[in-house]
Amino acid sequence: MRARPPRAETFRGAAGNRLVGDVYGDGPRAALFLHGGGQTRHAFAEAAARLARAGFTAITLDQRGHGDSDWSEEGAYDAADFAADAALVAAAIAARVAKPAAIGASLGGMAAMLAEGEAAKRGLPPCFSALVLVDVTPRFDPAGALKIQGFMRARAQEGFASIDEAADAVAEYLPHRPRPASTEGLRKNLRLDDDGRWRWHWDPRFFDGPRPIHAHRLDHEAARVEAVRRLRIPALLVRGASSELVREADAREFLALVPHAQFVDVAGARHMVAGDRNDAFSDAIIEFLTKLPAEGEKASP
Repeated sequence: MRARPPRAETFRGAAGNRLVGDVYGDGPRAALFLHGGGQTRHAFAEAAARLARAGFTAITLDQRGHGDSDWSEEGAYDAADFAADAALVAAAIAARVAKPAAIGASLGGMAAMLAEGEAAKRGLPPCFSALVLVDVTPRFDPAGALKIQGFMRARAQEGFASIDEAADAVAEYLPHRPRPASTEGLRKNLRLDDDGRWRWHWDPRFFDGPRPIHAHRLDHEAARVEAVRRLRIPALLVRGASSELVREADAREFLALVPHAQFVDVAGARHMVAGDRNDAFSDAIIEFLTKLPAEGEKASP
């Protein structure tokens, strides 16, 4: 039997901005996938479909300025802006299904950490039922972050003459990953502009606008450390064993700050764990989430 395709759903962010998601399955438990910077909701399509088959309602979300979601009119792409969106979307999912587990890669993980930290600071209940961080920790290698940003920004304005040209650029940046036979997946991360050129499917002001992602970087790092120090919900860190962003020392610090957290190091994966080893990534999150008690249940002794 073929799996049903996801259904599109629209959420609202902190500025009333439209956020587009895909909803997989209709199980009584919920999970919210938050992609990394420069990605779209399609990065988690396979993992969400598998989680739906395991009995979850799994939502993949285009974050503000990415994919089919609205670009911020004010160019507001500070990490706190993404965190505020994530908290509101989680509340909407909780009202309709159940409080979701957050699975956040890079930018998505930072947003989830900050959302939890803000809730704790205000004395509110947790935003999420559990937290899965995908190759992101409160502190990470700034040199690795600059390398990733360098690739993202290199052709952001110029774009590409064709999808194949974009595929060539990705293959050069990710020589360890086999080149896909089809460019259909890559097409979802590109937009065709009026000048006939293909550009990444995100707002260039994400980096270069009035309120870019790197604004208040050190303040947000301290806030993330404090947020995970207070973390009481179940947590899992999934790291790419060859990550250019999360060093072994960063993972050890996170596990010291969150002693109850679980940890999976995915061999053969770099920063984009789901893209490099989607099988191992999906196995890890499904094993973790399916063992957690549903709302109202108690954990096994």
